[in-house]
Amino acid sequence: MSHFSTLRTKITDAEILKSSLRDLGITVKTVADVRGYNGQRVRADIVATLDGEYDLGWSRNSDGSFDLIADLWGVAKKHNQTELINSINQKYAVNKTLAEVKRTGHSVVSQSVGADGSYRLTIGR
Repeated sequence: MSHFSTLRTKITDAEILKSSLRDLGITVKTVADVRGYNGQRVRADIVATLDGEYDLGWSRNSDGSFDLIADLWGVAKKHNQTELINSINQKYAVNKTLAEVKRTGHSVVSQSVGADGSYRLTIGR
């Protein structure tokens, strides 16, 4: 019986996902196995190699979005999975926004992180 869960995400940009993972100090592999319970493995397009015996993976759907694939029970043995996934999603959202700002010819005048972890960006031309 597989312990892997598949969760729908709003992530659509593989390069921004990979750079976001690296920004967080997470090792990234492409087209690799996601490690799960008792040596089980499942193939994913992007894999975040975590400390311990379990990983997070993302597989692209036909609509261009990615599903998160992981043995969440195993990930939770060594990591706070909610904090980990939230930090990845937040970093992805910030990096995606910064890329869009740059693409539209704008620039970031300033950026800061609040005590609560929120991001504040000031954008100009």
